[in-house]
Amino acid sequence: MQNLLVGLPDTTSVTVEWAMSELLRNPGVLAKATEELDRVVGRERHVTEGDVASLPYVEAVVKETMRLHPVTPMLAPRLSREDVVVAVPSSTGAADGGGGGGGARGYGIPAATLVFVNVWAIGRDPGVWGPDAGEFRPERFAKSGVDVLGHDLELLPFGSGRRMCPGIALGLRMVQLILASLLHGFAWRLPDGVAADELSMEEKHGLSTPRLVPLEAVAEPRPPAHLYAAGAGL
Repeated sequence: MQNLLVGLPDTTSVTVEWAMSELLRNPGVLAKATEELDRVVGRERHVTEGDVASLPYVEAVVKETMRLHPVTPMLAPRLSREDVVVAVPSSTGAADGGGGGGGARGYGIPAATLVFVNVWAIGRDPGVWGPDAGEFRPERFAKSGVDVLGHDLELLPFGSGRRMCPGIALGLRMVQLILASLLHGFAWRLPDGVAADELSMEEKHGLSTPRLVPLEAVAEPRPPAHLYAAGAGL
């Protein structure tokens, strides 16, 4: 439990910072998310946890952020219990299990092999996401049904199976609520003299992938001033 609670603030803040970075680089997406918040929440109250389920576009923004910027680029290692073939293209049917082979017939993994799953690479693979895999486009989730709960192997920011992140429910809800609150409460822009296409998106490589350079942005209040009073609407 201690590891769960200690890890949540860092992973949540990293994901929210990447989401804000992508939104500032893509003002059209930022405008759509803000419009949804104005339509669902209005400007006379704060965003609440109960609003999250009614914000599908904000949810898509979170999914797209986790696709391009998973906090942990490599999932926890797994040890194969038996010979297995993975990543078999659906058009080729079953593949043989020749150990170590790969390509059009899948990849053979011998028993007792330590396997690392690179979710960062999967999230940017044009073979999975199409030719625009490198673009930030939340609309790709509008009708896909792909989720982050470990059922869809193309999007595994929390892992999958019995050893997936135990804090998935709390972590996901925190990211959604914090991001929605930031977008609803403030109008955001880059500092004067910084163009959207000049914003650095370099990552700091390690066990997690935060921004190499912390994001700097300008926030201006959007709702009426009385909502910013201490404790208002909370």
